[in-house]
Amino acid sequence: MLLAIYLNDHLAAATAAHDLAKRAAGSNRDTEYGPFLELLAIEIEEDRESLLEIMRGLEIGVDRLKVLGGWWAEKLGRFKLNGRLVGYSPLSRVVELEVLSLGVSGKVALWRTLERLEPEHPVLVDFEVGQLARRAERQLQEIEAHRVQAVADAFAPGT
Repeated sequence: MLLAIYLNDHLAAATAAHDLAKRAAGSNRDTEYGPFLELLAIEIEEDRESLLEIMRGLEIGVDRLKVLGGWWAEKLGRFKLNGRLVGYSPLSRVVELEVLSLGVSGKVALWRTLERLEPEHPVLVDFEVGQLARRAERQLQEIEAHRVQAVADAFAPGT
């Protein structure tokens, strides 16, 4: 029961993170951040699909209301003030990368938790959650490098 709640919470967060990454990629398509964000959006969707496969393997159903809540949370997050009346600003990019960093940190914790649960749920071994954790750790490092650059771009003198 608790594992089902936990995994559905992470599924909702993964839904929101994927939508945010897709939106950020679209907003940055013509910038140096675009290729990274496009790849990140793809990887977040792949990780979300891995989570769904794990849930199926553990015979845990999807809580559609939680997933919908994750979807809505990302949409509501778009209303954050960014220093411009309308449109995208350099602050938007900083905040998006910080939120993605938080989400990927949670994903690292998810995969590490599932790794610890492998003895109680042997089916988890088939999903190579350790490899998923290492991928999330790499994503986190890459997000941080881009976030540092985005901070420099956003808060450079004269902006």
